[in-house]
Amino acid sequence: MAFTHRKIINDPVHGFITINDPVIFDLIAHPYYQRLRRIQQMALAQLVYPGAVHTRLHHSLGAYHLMCIAIAELRDKGIEITNEEAQAAKAAILLHDIGHGPFSHALENVLLKGVSHEDLSLLIMQKLNEGENLKGKLDLAIQIFTNQYPKKFLHQLISGQLDVDRLDYLSRDSFFTGVSEGVVGYERILKMLTVHNNELVVEEKGINSVEKFLLSRRLMYWQVYQHKTVVASENMLVKIVERAQYLYQQNDQGVKISEVLDYFLGEFSGKLSEINLDFYCQLDDTDILFAIKKWQHHSDPVLSLLCKRLMIRKGFKCTMQSNAISKDQWETAIAQTKAAFPLSDEDLSYLCFKGTASNTLYKDDVETIKILLKTGEVSSISKIQDTIINESLSAPVKKFYICLLKA
Repeated sequence: MAFTHRKIINDPVHGFITINDPVIFDLIAHPYYQRLRRIQQMALAQLVYPGAVHTRLHHSLGAYHLMCIAIAELRDKGIEITNEEAQAAKAAILLHDIGHGPFSHALENVLLKGVSHEDLSLLIMQKLNEGENLKGKLDLAIQIFTNQYPKKFLHQLISGQLDVDRLDYLSRDSFFTGVSEGVVGYERILKMLTVHNNELVVEEKGINSVEKFLLSRRLMYWQVYQHKTVVASENMLVKIVERAQYLYQQNDQGVKISEVLDYFLGEFSGKLSEINLDFYCQLDDTDILFAIKKWQHHSDPVLSLLCKRLMIRKGFKCTMQSNAISKDQWETAIAQTKAAFPLSDEDLSYLCFKGTASNTLYKDDVETIKILLKTGEVSSISKIQDTIINESLSAPVKKFYICLLKA
């Protein structure tokens, strides 16, 4: 019997999203995917932008929707994409972030040191593919996700300079934060996409939309993702988890929370091949929030202080600047922190520290955006006369910061 189910999801950013594929239905219904409802897309950015409470599930559905549009547009231009390839590309983008852990990027490489969410996404996709419902139906999706499939443009739609992942999260993050600088003309960009020599390219008349997209990325990065209060808050979250891991290694029984979280605080070997994937797919933001609420009353002065401060949004003071932190600035920050909190130097490292944040608008050497000119030739966008993507905008922007806790 043919599959006849059809579901309409009302998305605040894109409008109605249609689900009409049995494989996509099975993926969305799976507990591993539903976990994304409990993982914030923008971690602690909501402490600066209160509306930024959307989840990874919202984003993955949005990216899936844009993939559907992109495939339809390419087919309209005569690009051959079979039904099997279309289904696989849609499944791959739906699952591209399924490996994210609690609070997304904020705790990446903290709970699981040296393990990226992309590696975990692939591991989860492989496990889903072995499950009773799917039984190999994700083989092609995995090939596309890992860039092993001959039609490279399908992978570029998932991971590239103009992928549907970026088109959705910029639009979505802009919508939920209210930061208009992040608004991008994703509909026009998708209309301008085509394929040349098996690679994704943009028609020449879409150049201005691409330039606006790249500038929006940079503006959102510094105004939202690396806003100094967001940096301070997410670093506080990191310091809390690092302190809990330290206490766990000291056999502190008071830091233990649950079998699942305890495994990642002190028992996980650090090797991806040895991870308890069922435990990982039970872990979400609520585990960390519950732990923080409990650790407010822990006997360790550093852990309890950090947890109490995060809960009432009285976090680190963050100073961000374009030049490196001077010796005098650093010594002054240490002295201020030590005066407020008479702790050992080791303990003070959780309350006062420095770091860097950097962003590059466009990397022409590894992430070339290719433009299909009206002449039929293909050129990098940075080599086209009068475009704003030049050497100065391609150079990385680096900022230095100090975070310290005040009394």
